[in-house]
Amino acid sequence: VQLQASGGGLVQTGGSLRLSCAASGSTFRPFTTAWFRQAPGKEREFVSTISSKGDSTDYADSVKGRFTISRDDDKRLVYLQMTSLKSEDTAVYYCAVAPRYRSTAVASKSYDFWGQGTQVTVSS
Repeated sequence: VQLQASGGGLVQTGGSLRLSCAASGSTFRPFTTAWFRQAPGKEREFVSTISSKGDSTDYADSVKGRFTISRDDDKRLVYLQMTSLKSEDTAVYYCAVAPRYRSTAVASKSYDFWGQGTQVTVSS
């Protein structure tokens, strides 16, 4: 499975961005997918996850009510809609898939395949 994250950029505080995670590969099937992020000097942290069927989602407390994860399996895409962005959301955002799981998973060790990351910068 190959993953390509895109959609990052520079946005002002309070603005919005939508990240996309495109999956490819002959072994593709809908996987539990997550977004993680890593800010400079900090450890990578969980942001959001969606189950393989899309019927369950989970969010970090810091993004609840502001971010929405969704999936379009016909297009092999998972989205992260980010609104009301804050400076503390600045980070490189990574998507990842967990073929061993069907439900949501928040631990990074659950995820076997990772994309290359896309930079999100929120300026005040």
